[in-house]
Amino acid sequence: MTSTNSLLKVLVRSPNTVSSKYQAKQLHAQILKLKPSSSTHLSALISIYAKFKLLHDSLLLFSTLHSPPILAYKSIIRCYIAHNLFVQSLGCFMQMRASGKYPDHNVFPSVVKSCALLLDVKLGESVHGCIIRFGMDYDLYTCNALMNMYAKFHSLGLSGSHRNGKHKMLDGMSERMFSSEVSGELIHKFEKRMMSIDQNVSLNKVKCVSPQINGNSEFTDRSYRETHDSYMGEEERSTRMDSVRKVFEMMPRRDLVSWNTVIAGNAQSGMHEEALMMVREMGNANLKPDSFTLSSLLPIFAEYVDVSKGKEIHGYAVRNCFDEDFFIGSGLIVMYARCNRVEDSLWVFSILPRQDAISWNSIIAGCVQNNLYDEGLRLFQQMLKAKVKPRQVSFSSILPACAHLTKLNLGKQLHGYIIRAGFDDNVFIASSLVDMYAKCGNVKVARWIFDKMELHDMVSWTAIIMGCALHGHAHDAISLFEQMEMGGVRPNYVAFVAVLTACSHAGLIDEAWLYFNSMTQNYGIAPGLEHFAAMADLLGRAGKLDEAYKLISSLERPVGSVWSTLLSACRVHKNVDLAEKVAKEIFEVDPENVGAYILLSNIYAAAQRWRDASKLRVFMKVKGIKKNPACSWIEVKNKMHAFVSGDKSHPSCDKIYETLKVLLEKMEQEGYVPDTSEVFHDVEEEQKKQLLYGHSERLAIAFGIISIPAGTTIRITKNIRMCADCHTATKFISKIVEREIVVRDNNRFHHFKGGKCSCGDYW
Repeated sequence: MTSTNSLLKVLVRSPNTVSSKYQAKQLHAQILKLKPSSSTHLSALISIYAKFKLLHDSLLLFSTLHSPPILAYKSIIRCYIAHNLFVQSLGCFMQMRASGKYPDHNVFPSVVKSCALLLDVKLGESVHGCIIRFGMDYDLYTCNALMNMYAKFHSLGLSGSHRNGKHKMLDGMSERMFSSEVSGELIHKFEKRMMSIDQNVSLNKVKCVSPQINGNSEFTDRSYRETHDSYMGEEERSTRMDSVRKVFEMMPRRDLVSWNTVIAGNAQSGMHEEALMMVREMGNANLKPDSFTLSSLLPIFAEYVDVSKGKEIHGYAVRNCFDEDFFIGSGLIVMYARCNRVEDSLWVFSILPRQDAISWNSIIAGCVQNNLYDEGLRLFQQMLKAKVKPRQVSFSSILPACAHLTKLNLGKQLHGYIIRAGFDDNVFIASSLVDMYAKCGNVKVARWIFDKMELHDMVSWTAIIMGCALHGHAHDAISLFEQMEMGGVRPNYVAFVAVLTACSHAGLIDEAWLYFNSMTQNYGIAPGLEHFAAMADLLGRAGKLDEAYKLISSLERPVGSVWSTLLSACRVHKNVDLAEKVAKEIFEVDPENVGAYILLSNIYAAAQRWRDASKLRVFMKVKGIKKNPACSWIEVKNKMHAFVSGDKSHPSCDKIYETLKVLLEKMEQEGYVPDTSEVFHDVEEEQKKQLLYGHSERLAIAFGIISIPAGTTIRITKNIRMCADCHTATKFISKIVEREIVVRDNNRFHHFKGGKCSCGDYW
């Protein structure tokens, strides 16, 4: 018995020597043999059980103690937190205070952590007051926990008024729970209240506001931050870190965690200069940055697009062996991607010792944001093969790639995965789905998803408005824009681009001027190049070429892309003189603008000024200016098939041309007459007809007819504007084959059905 007592004393003094749950149970058995068991022994055993997250065993043992010491309370509080039961951990703290126990410096860090994870500002401030009353505001670890709590509140835009309604059960608690005079009746009521709440329900409630619970902090934080930051001015940003700074400045002693907390808080609040200044001060305090410091700084240089400073951080990380850290690696991937150095991002990713979900998501997002859509999809597939489970952010990163590549089938597969995983109620994913379906030609499904969303953010509004605009549903787009305004959502720069595009594609000149003027008058948004381009396009389509020229000339520095919209209108309205004038403006600001040379050449050809057209083509050849060939794509059985004009390289070439021949005969019977004015070559009329018949979109449509089951929609993507004759021909084809044909050119979507097009022949 004496030797057993000696062993127990050693274990109680050094509980870390117990290395497994089995050993903890053995120790418990030995303690039970002692009669009576010491409360010190039992408290130490509770601490060991808590270390192994054995909540049930810890609570059973805790209930046997008549007057639990501080160590026992501390262990139970920590164990509750380990199981994400933050409300219960605060209840235990309340019980400790009611029993007359005075919390020490080992208790408060855990209590502060619970307040932070509950996102309860009022409660956190009350705990801070309690810490000051007990004289614990000198303790290093308690102050670090306080700074972390305030930094979290401020990074999410929370203040005392932003207390979450999910925790009304804590109302009044903060005023009473920390007083030593709390009555036993209050404790009884609180415990009864806790017992009445099923733990799973409680966890689900907290899950809505605590990003740490569901393991997806990046998404919850982003959601809250973007919601509040949109209404936050510069002055409010600078005051968000006041509480963190005050705690930091009052600390008698600071360690690396203290410095990192205030640096990270400044960085996340957008106070980049302050964060960098704190790093310099930390160096003056003879403390070296660690991996956490570096991972806080990298987003700053990503935001500044300062690759040289980012490389300095990278070099420091390599010299100090931090480059294998997951957070450093992901930060470097994001920084290089933001600085348009995707090859460096890919290299950093490739040398990571182990690619986790964060690094996979970072490299996929980096590729997609830099328009490397195929590479992003390839990496996403590799991530799945590596058995890395996609997170919510994975889908909001990869869906834009499907949208830009018009991979509708893949988008549908991802949508199915999203539904099965229960991610479809996430506002960012839902917005990405709206955008993907709209850009892949299925605006009906896009609208269905939008209408089903409980909360609409600015991304979802602009996605559906632009989707309706590009699909020819101008009045729906305008109606949605007005709904957004009436709902209290202030339209931003992109929203006005969307509504002006809708007006442009429907010829709504008066409405467009109304929105264009309201940007500055009602919302203080200065019109940008995209808005001027949309207005110029609208005026040009309507034949108001001089008005469009005057509008563009009012810009301080018009760019080639804005002038090009007017040049395109000059081609449609056959205004050669103005076309030459506009082309001159384009070549002055953008002498390598291939599209402008092609447009002017076609304008000359349409006016039968073959000599001028020929001179321009020779000039382009001398200068090495090459035209990108017209190309059309169609997806069949998850495989993309590409066609160029007159293409005969496809394996199904014979069947395609045979189908076109049959279709032409039926079209001519229906009254189709080829419009050879769209052929800009000085050749015989019959040759012009043959050139028209081989246009890339017709080849793609014919292949779709023979490859896709009858009755199924045929979806085509084309890299340039659809010519007038192909537009007419596709209307005839849709009627003959009794199928809907959707063509997405570089301007808009055309839905052909029953011999009509959704654009109303206005495109």
